[in-house]
Amino acid sequence: MRPVNLADAGFLLMEKRQTPMHVGGLHLFNYPKGVDQREFLQQVLAALRTDEEYRRPFGEYVTTGRAGPLRLYWEKDEHFDIDYHVRHSALPQPGRYRELFMLVSRLHSTLLDRTRPLWELHLIEGLRNNQFAVYSKCHHAATDGASAMHMMNAMYSTSPRSRARHSAMSFEAFEQYKARRLPPPVERVEPRGRELKTVLEALRQQYDTTTNLVSAFRQFGGAFFGRSGNLAVPWHHVPRTSINTNVSGSRRFVAQSFEFERVRNVCKATHATVNDIVLAMCAGALRRHLANLGEHPAHSLKAMAPISLREESDLDSSNAVGFITADLATDVADPEQRLRKIQASMAAGKTLLRSMSQREATLFMQITQIPALLTSVLGIAANFPAFSTVISNVPGPREQLYWNGASLEGVYPASIVFDGFAMNITLVSYRKQLDFGIVACRRSMPQVQRIIDYLEEALTELEELAGLRTAPKRSGRSKAKAAAGSTARASTKTGTKTTAKTKTNTKTKTKSRQAAGSKAVPRATPKRASKPKLAGSNNAKG
Repeated sequence: MRPVNLADAGFLLMEKRQTPMHVGGLHLFNYPKGVDQREFLQQVLAALRTDEEYRRPFGEYVTTGRAGPLRLYWEKDEHFDIDYHVRHSALPQPGRYRELFMLVSRLHSTLLDRTRPLWELHLIEGLRNNQFAVYSKCHHAATDGASAMHMMNAMYSTSPRSRARHSAMSFEAFEQYKARRLPPPVERVEPRGRELKTVLEALRQQYDTTTNLVSAFRQFGGAFFGRSGNLAVPWHHVPRTSINTNVSGSRRFVAQSFEFERVRNVCKATHATVNDIVLAMCAGALRRHLANLGEHPAHSLKAMAPISLREESDLDSSNAVGFITADLATDVADPEQRLRKIQASMAAGKTLLRSMSQREATLFMQITQIPALLTSVLGIAANFPAFSTVISNVPGPREQLYWNGASLEGVYPASIVFDGFAMNITLVSYRKQLDFGIVACRRSMPQVQRIIDYLEEALTELEELAGLRTAPKRSGRSKAKAAAGSTARASTKTGTKTTAKTKTNTKTKTKSRQAAGSKAVPRATPKRASKPKLAGSNNAKG
């Protein structure tokens, strides 16, 4: 047995029936040209179900020691059953994305069996348009977003001629991946007197660590009293909304892709990062969502924005993640002012983390997350929400990937919700697109699919701000009122300096629900109280 470290154990301790602590992903593929689909899937299943050694902890299950559930260990599964972990599913007719999302929603709602290794992989056939999908889920104690990207890269190839002979969780596949990615070790000659230098260096690092952590905690605490500038922190002025409730065990999953070029163009025009614009898109969408529900909280929504603390050479850690509290400025009507407030908040959070080493930042995050763990265990997280939601941006591969000749068309993450916030927005940058996966509690947010439409409207609003799209003329209402209360796209104020005239004469309908320029995964968009209606973007099929 080997002990589960503190960061990983937190996800195990917080888990209960209503709050499964696994992360997953839906990968969408096109079949290779001219292939027999049934034969192809059988070959893929044969490669996934090989009897081989699995890398830690994917061949291990969780057990307890003498201290009970307070001390957890990984133990090798001597009765490993690959057929339990790798499953084959088929969609009912007509095989639309709606049916696919319903299946993923159901699979993502169920707990992983702790008497077995904590992962499952589902090969899904029956999709229209010559496509199939793979849904996978792993416990967050076993992997984080960056680790999941490494596993994906170990499984897929940039060549359509390559063939995978091992599972992504296998020891052999991951060792081959590490050999390709990491440079060979360099033999070093230790100088004389190294022992003394090591002791002195350890003493210096200990002093620096103490000093840096004390300074970080001083800034963290000062934010509650308005003494830390633009730094946002958990629990401070976090409003209670319909998102911040106790959650049920059922989930709703929706997904959509947006062209990376659209976001990049807005970044260039507004001098912002991709993450800034993504947060501004989510802020605009959430503002519209709350306005549609008649909720107008006095304080801005706050989002946990996870960031990787993983060193580039670290491919083995299960979790190496911290977070920044992002002020989403949802109480600000003007889109430019909202974006600048988000930028200031993120800059303050990054400055705080940069003042610490990777080891110090990890320790700081573990300590500051203890209250969240306690409120969750005590069942009072909804009464004292640390954040309004989670918005996570995971960098993915920029090149086209293939799996046994099948082209990977989309990578849609499915993450965690728990008591205190009922929705999670995670996205992966893949190739020339940003793939959004949104998971919500079905009971708390039954119409979560509308967030997809609001994201499109918020991105269009930012394009208008940047002068990349002509804002439609409005009549009968002032622009300020339209930005404050309408769920339609808000336009920028007349005197905004960053707004420029554009030569493009694009005719954009204000009420259009088409995802302009987005490469879509269509989604089921039900009317308020009638039969469901499928809505997608211009490229949507199904």
